[in-house]
Amino acid sequence: MVSNFKLSGVFIRFIVALVLVFSTFNPSGASYYHWVVNRGDTSLPLLILVGIGILIGWVVFLRATFRSLGAFGIILVVALFGCFVWLAVDVNLISVASQLFVYIILVVFAAVLAIGMSWSHIRRRISGQADVDDVDQ
Repeated sequence: MVSNFKLSGVFIRFIVALVLVFSTFNPSGASYYHWVVNRGDTSLPLLILVGIGILIGWVVFLRATFRSLGAFGIILVVALFGCFVWLAVDVNLISVASQLFVYIILVVFAAVLAIGMSWSHIRRRISGQADVDDVDQ
């Protein structure tokens, strides 16, 4: 129920988005991308099964993000986080050439997905207005 929506729900969505993003790719080499590239003796059906599972996660997150934020909202959220990263680079907190920069970009991407998954709930809580999809609740 929406009236029970709490900040912990946003945090859980963020953690799930982090798992999705970092399981797809990360610079440490422990990701689906690296698993596919360095396949070795891994069974092809297993690779495809895991890939379909990851693809389902991406479809769920991206669809919810596009439906709740829209293209312009996504641009605004990415611009907001992008400016924070830009500021960190500008004041020499991080270097664009470092692995830390890649990790930060991945965390930002997960944050955008988590905000997208949560935005309809947050907007309804703030404004009292329901989305068209939520009218039957």
